[in-house]
Amino acid sequence: MPVAPEPQGEDLAAWSSALRAQFPIVAGNPGLAYLDSAATAQKPQAVLDVVQEYLTTSNANAGRGTYPWANRTTSLIEETRGRVKAFLDDPDPDTSTVHFVSGTTEGLRRVALDWLVRELREGDEIIVPFADHEANASPWLEAVGALARQGTRVTVLEMPYQSASRDYDTERLAELVSPRTRFVAVTHVHHVYGADMNVHRVRRAVGDDVVLCMDAAQSVGHLPVSMTALDVDFAVFSGHKALALPGSGVVWSRGKRGAAFAPLGWSGTPNTVGIASLGAALDWLDRAGPERIERWTVRLAARLTDGLRTLAPYEVLGCQLSLAEQSSVQQRHGIVTFRHRDIDAADLGFILFSHGFMVRADGLCQGRGGETRSSVRVSLHAYSSREEVDRLLEVLAGLA
Repeated sequence: MPVAPEPQGEDLAAWSSALRAQFPIVAGNPGLAYLDSAATAQKPQAVLDVVQEYLTTSNANAGRGTYPWANRTTSLIEETRGRVKAFLDDPDPDTSTVHFVSGTTEGLRRVALDWLVRELREGDEIIVPFADHEANASPWLEAVGALARQGTRVTVLEMPYQSASRDYDTERLAELVSPRTRFVAVTHVHHVYGADMNVHRVRRAVGDDVVLCMDAAQSVGHLPVSMTALDVDFAVFSGHKALALPGSGVVWSRGKRGAAFAPLGWSGTPNTVGIASLGAALDWLDRAGPERIERWTVRLAARLTDGLRTLAPYEVLGCQLSLAEQSSVQQRHGIVTFRHRDIDAADLGFILFSHGFMVRADGLCQGRGGETRSSVRVSLHAYSSREEVDRLLEVLAGLA
């Protein structure tokens, strides 16, 4: 098993241990290892406290009443919008917008059906990453289908990928872009490979005029995310993957290219308690430090891949050059996905749970251009430990 010493500098193991104690479900189940944080993250006590306080002191509808509870709820929503902009390092907070949705899937569909359909014209082109999550592929096809029923033809091009690294192939992408290219969908961190997809390179490849919409479901809450640095037009993420409650999510829109984004139709009652939890989660993440979370989860993922590459029956998916802990290429952002040569992924998932490990084991919601076979995904967060990774490797070694 890997025994690499802690690098010089900050003791992130002690930092993680202290944070781990703040998660009641993790601290209360010491015999279980929750390794499915890419599906949903656990919630710290600070978030649970804010939820409890809101529900017991201020629960009301927003923008409907003039009494104090309603006013506090309305203020809470507006303050959380500003909180999201600050957390995302918004370059244009005075003109950008934040709209609350139920999660990434709904948010991407809202961009597709409430915004993109109104922006595209006959003969326009869009580029779609079909080897990413299905939620970042099907909404764009739905939009194109809606336009086709109206008699407007739009061409859908497939995002090119590098065969070895599975990163976007920005050289080929630049060749695909034409004067009719209006929109490109991208992913910040890949939900299967754990790779940073280098969205900043995509902007350089497509130029200044093309709208970029980024699925940030696996990055917000897991590493620093800067809209200033990435220069995208939309960022969509789920609150529940960023330590907030399920049913909360965000569509951030810069409004620099194309018309301003606004959801169509009557919005109804917002998920006020989910929004309260999101603001509390962002506060907690700021205190913990997204840069520390990134360093810790990258380190744990490297520890896991370093061990897996010594076990012959296992195939780790994604860039093979990123397996070693001392790799010179970018390493995985807290997500490691693999298969066993002889054991079906679903069966391996059941076996691992019998040893106390909770992992994802299925098709991982891949788009049509992604992996075609099921696999096991381990995904980590600030509360994950080296001991859990080492114990997992011991169990996997016993199945080799």
